[in-house]
Amino acid sequence: MIDLLILLAALLVSVAFVLALYRFFKGPSAADRVVAFDTLTIVSITGIALIALLNERGIYLDVALVYALLSFLGVITIARYLENGL
Repeated sequence: MIDLLILLAALLVSVAFVLALYRFFKGPSAADRVVAFDTLTIVSITGIALIALLNERGIYLDVALVYALLSFLGVITIARYLENGL
């Protein structure tokens, strides 16, 4: 039963990834693309967490944590650049 719920969550994460990817390429402004990029990274982190849960490997959660920290720094850098340049 748990595996079925994890697969359902993975399906929903996949749909969210496709929708965010659409907004990333189609977004009319740079701010929309930054928000879509941040959404893509959050959805990717969720996917990594689901894979860790399915494989019962805790090391993948460390990878997700490092990816989240790098993503946060990247979005902050891009936001500062869009606001007034570096």
